[in-house]
Amino acid sequence: MTDKEFINELFDAHSNKTNLPSPFLVQDFIDTLLSVLFPAYSDKAFPSKDELSSEFFKSKQQLLNALLFVESFMEEDTEKVINSFYEELANLYQQLLKDAEAIEAGDPAAKNRDEVIRSYPGFYAISIYRVANLLHQLKVPFIPRILTEIAHSKTGIDIHPAATIGHSFFIDHGTGVVIGETTHIGNHVKLYQGVTLGALSVNKNMAETKRHPTIEDDVVIYAGATILGGKTVIGHHSTIGGNVWLTESVPPHTTVYHKPQLNVEHSK
Repeated sequence: MTDKEFINELFDAHSNKTNLPSPFLVQDFIDTLLSVLFPAYSDKAFPSKDELSSEFFKSKQQLLNALLFVESFMEEDTEKVINSFYEELANLYQQLLKDAEAIEAGDPAAKNRDEVIRSYPGFYAISIYRVANLLHQLKVPFIPRILTEIAHSKTGIDIHPAATIGHSFFIDHGTGVVIGETTHIGNHVKLYQGVTLGALSVNKNMAETKRHPTIEDDVVIYAGATILGGKTVIGHHSTIGGNVWLTESVPPHTTVYHKPQLNVEHSK
């Protein structure tokens, strides 16, 4: 293919480009929203209710600006979506407080909740997931995935916006965590770094099926564990050890772990 032919092919792609919001626009929205919700996340505390209210409505305008790019793909009116999102925001805020409390209570290194909100990558990824999930429930296209990819790029935690996750969720350390689209996670679940909740198969014809596991309440999954399959259920109050590979269900109150044999040789 000549340069001219290649440029023509690229131009055709650009001419048919779907008009999507910039990731920077979506980033501005989530930064503003989190700053309003959490003083510990913000670079400043708002000295008056008027200034806080102004920033609150700024986040609404930023969401509107992003939605205008995708409104032709939406089933509901843009204004109705924004109203529905902000009507649910108080509930989302309470969920995030429970997540922060679970992290503070579950990590001996955590000094207080503000430290969790300001500096823990797990809380940042969960916060963005919960915003993205609410937008996904409102059938907003593109933007939920842009949001979770912002968190993915910053933390190494990849949570699909369509996943279902209960309250008091804790991701410790976090890098390399993958939570697939049809995953169901209960309440008071704790994941360590490198955990994969994935599908047994990536065939496209499985797109409308449950491909990812169900994790019931009060489960702990240690670093590097891989749990696959839509029919795989990890029963409540179970513990999954590090580097375990699971493709079948385990009953409640089960501990699953490897017993590796270690050989230690001392040189003379």
